[in-house]
Amino acid sequence: MKGVALVLGVVSVLLAGCASEGRFEHGDATAVGLSANNYRVIQPGAKGGSSGFSLLGIIPITSPSFAVAKERLYKSVGQEVKGRSIALANQTQDKSGLYLILFSIPTVTITADVIEFTGGPSTK
Repeated sequence: MKGVALVLGVVSVLLAGCASEGRFEHGDATAVGLSANNYRVIQPGAKGGSSGFSLLGIIPITSPSFAVAKERLYKSVGQEVKGRSIALANQTQDKSGLYLILFSIPTVTITADVIEFTGGPSTK
């Protein structure tokens, strides 16, 4: 009986896995120079994430949302950002997932430095 349990345990571990994918988005419609004293860092390395659920790893029940992840990133700052000159610098988006035999949990994480423009001197 112990042998069967051991074989089932080993097979379960071999069939389970995880994956990760990341990308660095580049390019915006606006160009702003971060120079001199025209900005301050509000929160370095702020993070927000969103998870989903899939049956058998291929039938999505709920999908992770980049919009929810970004909303959670702003909430993680711990300050009200509405109405302020806030921007995200060095933003990265990571996709990862936990894959088990019957289901998977895909996850999206956004990480960025939250900065505020202060209107200080800028060099041209």
